[in-house]
Amino acid sequence: MDDRDRPLYMISVAAELAGVHPQTLRSYEQKGLVTPKRTSGNTRMYSQADIERLELINELTGEGINLAGVIRILDLQGRVAERDEEIDSLHKKVRRLADRVHELETRESVTSLVVAQTNSLRRLP
Repeated sequence: MDDRDRPLYMISVAAELAGVHPQTLRSYEQKGLVTPKRTSGNTRMYSQADIERLELINELTGEGINLAGVIRILDLQGRVAERDEEIDSLHKKVRRLADRVHELETRESVTSLVVAQTNSLRRLP
């Protein structure tokens, strides 16, 4: 688990850090805007990533975007992040394949040189 995702803050602390009322956090959870972890006693625990997400929600709502718009923006942001990860993974695969092609081309060149050298040596009297 990434340190940013480690549940650290109870709802009162998270609300204070995010600059909202605890009831707002409960409302955001009901709407699916944030999903805190739960302890065995069912206490909500928020991570630093949750706090950052709440700050973004505050920023967006402060700019006049309603919660439906915020939900849509966060969904699209998540999709973009997934695509970025997929693109990074594909770039790594392409680099590995390019390295492999280079290796095979080098082997082919060496093999061609060895065969040519062997043929030259066979022609000598």
